[in-house]
Amino acid sequence: MKIVAALIWIILGATLAGVGLAIVVATPQLAAQSMKFIPWAALAGFVIAIPFSILLASRIKGRLPKA
Repeated sequence: MKIVAALIWIILGATLAGVGLAIVVATPQLAAQSMKFIPWAALAGFVIAIPFSILLASRIKGRLPKA
């Protein structure tokens, strides 16, 4: 399950980091200080993705037949 969770985390973390980046760049108040907020938004995206990837991996592994 750890391998599946890691693969999901890579994809989901990059997606959430990109969403955070888009929010920072699209909001004028945040875009003025984008050099400060972009790394934090990317880090937050990857950290938030951890519990979701574990949850998704457990659901995927639960539905797959055992070999």
